Amino acid sequence: MMGEFQVRTDLALEARESYGEDDIRIRGVRVEEEADQEREIHTTTVVIETENGAKAMGKPVGTYITIEAPNMSVPDENYHREISGEIAKHILALAGGRKHSVLVVGLGNREVTPDALGPNVVGNLHITRHLIREYGRKSSGMETSAEISAISPGVMAQTGMETLEIIKGVVEETKPETVIAIDALAARSTKRLNRTIQITDTGINPGSGVGNHRNAINSDTLGVPVLAIGIPTVVDAATIVNDTMEDLVEEMDRSVHMQKLGGTLGTLNQAEKHQMIRELISPHLNTMFVTPKDIDETVKYLSYTISEGLNMAFSGSGNLSEN
Repeated sequence: MMGEFQVRTDLALEARESYGEDDIRIRGVRVEEEADQEREIHTTTVVIETENGAKAMGKPVGTYITIEAPNMSVPDENYHREISGEIAKHILALAGGRKHSVLVVGLGNREVTPDALGPNVVGNLHITRHLIREYGRKSSGMETSAEISAISPGVMAQTGMETLEIIKGVVEETKPETVIAIDALAARSTKRLNRTIQITDTGINPGSGVGNHRNAINSDTLGVPVLAIGIPTVVDAATIVNDTMEDLVEEMDRSVHMQKLGGTLGTLNQAEKHQMIRELISPHLNTMFVTPKDIDETVKYLSYTISEGLNMAFSGSGNLSEN
C-alpha cells in the first residue's frame, strides 16, 4: 500500500493552501494579500518567520511574494509591462534598494522549452558591467545603472558540474552585491501555469519541483544575498489525475445515482477510495510532468516580462524610484 500522496510544488502559496481552510493560522507564518481589481493582479506575501513555520511549510525562513495575473498568459505588451513594473517594485524592496552590482543567473536547460525561462531572461537583459568598467558611468550614460552581469550555467548533464560550483566561482571572481536566480518552477495547480510569478529572498533549489535535487543556491552557499524569480511552467501529471479522481469521489459521495453507477467504488468509504487513487497513481505517473502546448511562445514573452522588470529595477530604465 502506498503512503500519503505528496504533491510537488515550488510555490510557497500552494504549500500554504495545502492546509485546507483559508483562515487557518500556521504558527510562525504570516500571510498578507493585496488585490488590484482593475488590472486583475492578486499579490500574496507569505512570510515564514520561524524555524517551526519553515518545518510546517517545507520552505526556508524568508519572504515569498506571489503575483497571480490570469491575463499574463495573453501576449499583451502593455499588460506585461505592468507586470514588469510589479516585478521591479518587489525585487527592489527585497534587495533593499538599487544595488551597485548584480549578477543574474539564468537557471535551466536551454534545449528543453519549459526549462528555458532562465536562459531566455539572460538573453534579453541589458548587460552593463563591461561598459561601465570600460568607459565609466558618466561616459556610458549609465549614471543610475547597476553593474549588471549574467550567466546561464546550464545543467549538470551538459557541463558535468554542479550549478552551484559554477556560480560560486563567478561570484568569487566578480564579487556582486546581489545574485538574482531565474528558474522555471513546478506548480500544484494547472490554473497557475504561466500565470503566476514567485519572488523570494531565500534563494532556490534547482530542479526540486520535478524531483531533481541539486545543491541550494542561497546566501549561505554563496556568501551574498540571493533573490529568486520563478514562473511555473509544468505541473505533475499525477496531480492532475489525483485532482480528477478526488472530484469523482466527491461526486459519488453526493449522488446516489453515481454510487450505483460506480459499482464496487460505491461500496468503498472515503479512506478506501483515496487509498485506491494513490495506488493507481504510483509508480506510472509520478515522474511525468505536463506543460501547455503553446509553451514555446509563452516562455519567450514571459522571459521578456521578467527581463524588463530587472532592467527597470537595476539598469535605470522606467520611472521607478529607489526603495
